[in-house]
Amino acid sequence: MADVKANYPAASDITITIASLATDTNLLTGRESTALDNSSNLYLDYLVSGKITTGTSPTNARSIQVFAVGSWDGTNWPDVFDGTDSAETITSANHKAAICRFIAEMATDATSDRTYHFGPVSLASAFGGVIPVKVVFFVTHNTAVNLNSTAGNHQIRVQPYYETVT
Repeated sequence: MADVKANYPAASDITITIASLATDTNLLTGRESTALDNSSNLYLDYLVSGKITTGTSPTNARSIQVFAVGSWDGTNWPDVFDGTDSAETITSANHKAAICRFIAEMATDATSDRTYHFGPVSLASAFGGVIPVKVVFFVTHNTAVNLNSTAGNHQIRVQPYYETVT
């Protein structure tokens, strides 16, 4: 009789320049990561986790949001996304609701330079059970100040997952 066991290859960080990311009241402007490309490894899932640090004197009762956006076919992307580490402004709140898959939202307080951790969250569950060939992450916030300016105070990490039969 065979056993099915979980396998977790080495985790890696996603490239995304979150340091000094400007605030946006509407939570439509933010930063897109480089694409997570699953076309070769064909992992069943990725566990997404990370940390994001507020800047100096943020406003109380605001939030930092993290979303995943999938490529339609491994080449084309919806709305303003393109698979590169870049600043983006989503066309509208309706577009955001249609194309962005929720990963995490951290409620923030007025404490300067506070680090907020999230995850691990199943990427496959965000897309209804199957991940697209390529995915980017989108970070936005409305803390009323730029995020912390030190790159090492921010991180989005993915832990691949697949199953083996022994």
